Amino acid sequence: MNILKRIDKALTKAEEVVLITLLSVMVVMAFLQVVLRNLFSSGIFWADILLRHLLLWLGFLGAAIATSENRHINIDALRRFLSPRVRSAVEVLTDLFAAGICFLLAKASWTFVQGEIAGHSTVFENIPSWYAQIIIPVGFGLLVVHFVIRAILRAGGAAPEGERL
Repeated sequence: MNILKRIDKALTKAEEVVLITLLSVMVVMAFLQVVLRNLFSSGIFWADILLRHLLLWLGFLGAAIATSENRHINIDALRRFLSPRVRSAVEVLTDLFAAGICFLLAKASWTFVQGEIAGHSTVFENIPSWYAQIIIPVGFGLLVVHFVIRAILRAGGAAPEGERL
């Protein structure tokens, strides 16, 4: 179980590093755009497209981190009335269900990205659109990994990162 916790923690750390880097790029790029537009009546014409796609990346990385740290959106109104043993079983099933849904979404989004690759669509100039959109299947894949790790840890009686049993 400790190996799973270490894998989850290392993956979350890598996700955090990428997220912080992308967020920093976004802040600098957005600030630069504002300065260029207001002071020089110009701007970087591809910056808005980049910012939109980076926001997509931030969303998926944030969701993966939230899942790893047990901060993902959940409804626990009924869970509070369950015994600890039943609650644990329900949480394992919920994590496995969420992993299954994320797997199906990853599969569908991979099909979408393959279509973008085959269609040779571009975001800007000669930059293929799938470079920016690859985060969709990767992001759902990261969610699958985190949900499965959480389910295994809970089934084994170990508390996932961010919670106590």
